[in-house]
Amino acid sequence: MIVSLKWLRNYVDVTLTVEDLVHRLTMVGLEVEGVSALNPHLQGVIPVRVRSVDPHPRADRLHLCRVSDGEREYKVVCGAPNVRAGVVAPLALPGTEMPNGMVLREARLRGEVSQGMLCSQKELGLGEDASGIWLLPETISLGIPLSRALDIEDTIIEVSITPNRGDCLSILGIAREVAAICGAPLRYPSVVLEEKGSAIDGRASVVIDDPVGCPRYAARLVEGITIGPSPRWLRESLEAVGLRSINNIVDVTNFILMEMGQPLHAFDFDSLREHRIVVRRARGGERFTTLDGVERTLFDDTLLICDGAGPVAIAGIMGGLDSEITSGTSRVLIESAYFEPVCIRRTGKKIGLRSESSYRFERGVDPEGVLRAVDRAAALMAEVGGGVMAAGRIDVYPQPIEWPVLSLRVDRTNRFLGTRLEASRMAEVLKSIEMDVRELDGNRLEVIPPSFRPDISREVDLTEEVARLVGYDQIPVTHPHVELRAEPLDPHFRMRQEARNLLAGAGFFEVINYSFIGQESLRRLMLDSDDARLHPVVVKNPLSEDQGVMRTSLIPGLLQTARHNFGHRNDDLRIFELSKVFLPRAGEALPAEPHQLAGILTGKREPHLLYGGEEEVDFADAKGIVESVLDLFYLEGVRFADEALPPYLDAGQAASIFCGGEWVGTLGKLRAEVQEAFDLKKDIIVFEVDFDKVFNLKQSHPMFRSLPKYPPVARDMALIVDENLSVQEPLDYIWGQKEALLEQVEVFDIYRNPQWGKGKKSVGYRLVYRSPERSLTDEEINDIHSGLVRKVLDVFHATLR
Repeated sequence: MIVSLKWLRNYVDVTLTVEDLVHRLTMVGLEVEGVSALNPHLQGVIPVRVRSVDPHPRADRLHLCRVSDGEREYKVVCGAPNVRAGVVAPLALPGTEMPNGMVLREARLRGEVSQGMLCSQKELGLGEDASGIWLLPETISLGIPLSRALDIEDTIIEVSITPNRGDCLSILGIAREVAAICGAPLRYPSVVLEEKGSAIDGRASVVIDDPVGCPRYAARLVEGITIGPSPRWLRESLEAVGLRSINNIVDVTNFILMEMGQPLHAFDFDSLREHRIVVRRARGGERFTTLDGVERTLFDDTLLICDGAGPVAIAGIMGGLDSEITSGTSRVLIESAYFEPVCIRRTGKKIGLRSESSYRFERGVDPEGVLRAVDRAAALMAEVGGGVMAAGRIDVYPQPIEWPVLSLRVDRTNRFLGTRLEASRMAEVLKSIEMDVRELDGNRLEVIPPSFRPDISREVDLTEEVARLVGYDQIPVTHPHVELRAEPLDPHFRMRQEARNLLAGAGFFEVINYSFIGQESLRRLMLDSDDARLHPVVVKNPLSEDQGVMRTSLIPGLLQTARHNFGHRNDDLRIFELSKVFLPRAGEALPAEPHQLAGILTGKREPHLLYGGEEEVDFADAKGIVESVLDLFYLEGVRFADEALPPYLDAGQAASIFCGGEWVGTLGKLRAEVQEAFDLKKDIIVFEVDFDKVFNLKQSHPMFRSLPKYPPVARDMALIVDENLSVQEPLDYIWGQKEALLEQVEVFDIYRNPQWGKGKKSVGYRLVYRSPERSLTDEEINDIHSGLVRKVLDVFHATLR
């Protein structure tokens, strides 16, 4: 909204400086986007009197003029045909930037100095006359800026209006806010109705067929007018807010639009067939040519203004080509109406047409301001057009709009705003914007919002009005008392983070795959038909077939990631994922969502040739990684066994992980058939751990234990056993004897020799003994160790190497 400060002062006494006014407007919710002087170039233009005019010695059409501003004389070269001694004209001084962008400089024209330029109206942007210099009135003050001499000095303020504040899309609307800010009264323009013509009744009529789209329609008739240019005050007012003067009648409608925010339309009364107005909905496919000369196809929800034969305007948006004001118009019917905002907004979007009128109708105009606007327009048209106003007016208002009666609780408002305002103070600020306020008691106000504020419909809206009018900067700043307390991290989350950090330290990269996978990728794992993982939750509207089910394992996603990397020549991989899988539960609508940890290793053990060789990762690498992860949980009784192996692992290089007799994961080399099904060109080692199970088995962190005082004693046991005997079984048996002095058992060697016969191997076990109370003797240890050896040899039918 462009506001002329000079125009604004017609309705309110502005007691603030421009800077303070801009600040206060912004603080009440009307953001000011820019402030500028009107016609700033006129600061360098002054009225001067021509003292003498002599012919130019070297140019037939130029003159040498001496002009005076009353104190100083200037030499000016001028080619205007009407320049003569004694006239007063505007002189643009050197340094002035003209409306066309040219910056004047003192110059020599055909050898003669010119200290400026005598200007025409068009050169100054103040008119269309370019036939000669602008001859100013003889009584005008000399030597002062032309804008001040002509009394056209003005400040233009550009205000950004939010969609809910349609009442501020007018000079009066802004003046109302300024009056509330300054505590000054608002002066509405006086309307003097001289109804000298015959009565309008019987000569024109209005029928509303759609009272929903058009709740109110008013009209007045002015006869005997003469179409011509507008008076200076009217042209200057419109030009100040960026509107071009057209003629006196159209300019009045635009003046009321900007002054009151009420769009009007002036019809050539003689072109209205049957001299009547009908407001109706369009028929689907009906065509109509608007003022811009475009024929438009209408919709069945388009609101039309029609005469006795057909449409003459699209309601609230634009008039028609056949009923516009022309130079021969002598009788004008003025339309002033209230149209339903949603109806106008919908029509404007459908037909792709917007106007200043529709912009205001879409945001809601004042239904009660319809009559005030039509009366003022009729009075102004009679004044500037020399016409006669017909007696009476038409006002069709079949269903008057009822305005809400709101209750404002003072204590609640103060609690919301953090203020301590009295009821009387709240009533004062609400009355300043023309609300009807009545104090019921010390804590309640009864408020009826004015008709131009349809955005106020609830108590909280009144609270907002109190806040912005009192001043947001007047609301005290308080800080809530908040107890700062850091909540401990969720233990499960903390363990997930520790596992991630450990794997990252071991050279792994974390990947995050989609929770959606393809059913086929699960089948490629060669799972048994009764395996629950083959019966996942199905996605109703999958993005693609490859994302049709919820994953029941992290392995397919990791294998597809590996294939993608292989395709980009990244053959040495260590990646993992720690996330949820979705396992169906019998009789349950929703699946279980346990966390699982899975990873794959492939390629060289040390990819960088400078630090490593050509060795590739194997089962032992994956086992070491898994053991490091399990160490985070301080588990007891962890063992690896070749039982309960998944079908997608090579049984010769795989193991299941057990803790306390409970299965918690697997690791091993990917089976060749599975590798081929996933189109993988390299061997892959896979590990998978049920993270939730491991977390539930987690032991407490061991406390500090002092270093042993007494030395250990080590003894070896090298057994020759059957090839198919697992290394773990003798290890478990030795621990199972619960020898008090046995501190540690580990495998130190596996050896095969053909001399022992087919299907035999040697496994070396190192047993470490220690007492916390004394040093052990060789004889004591030998007796204990010999006993353990005899038991192992007997149980496993082994021999010593």
